[in-house]
Amino acid sequence: MAWILLVIAGLFEVVWAVGLKYTHGFSRLWPSVITLIGMFISFFFLSWSLKTLPIGTGYAIWTGIGAVGTVIVGMVMFGESRDLIRIMFVLMIVSGIVGLKFTSGH
Repeated sequence: MAWILLVIAGLFEVVWAVGLKYTHGFSRLWPSVITLIGMFISFFFLSWSLKTLPIGTGYAIWTGIGAVGTVIVGMVMFGESRDLIRIMFVLMIVSGIVGLKFTSGH
């Protein structure tokens, strides 16, 4: 169950990270509200998952999911670079996430 909570936390990290772009420095109300709600949900699920997962593993996977998800959203929604080298580095982050999952002992 902790792993599911951690994935949910990571997905909501993507929500708030992307939301930051729309807040314009927290000067726009609704994007700011959505971003803050995303932050709360992300931290809430992260904290629940860390009740049983090791802190280093949980935090690294949470940030990895957020980073990879945000890069993908940037490519799809904002036309950011899709260079092969960039995709290879994203795949390196994914391999780190998978490696931490399988070596965590949980």
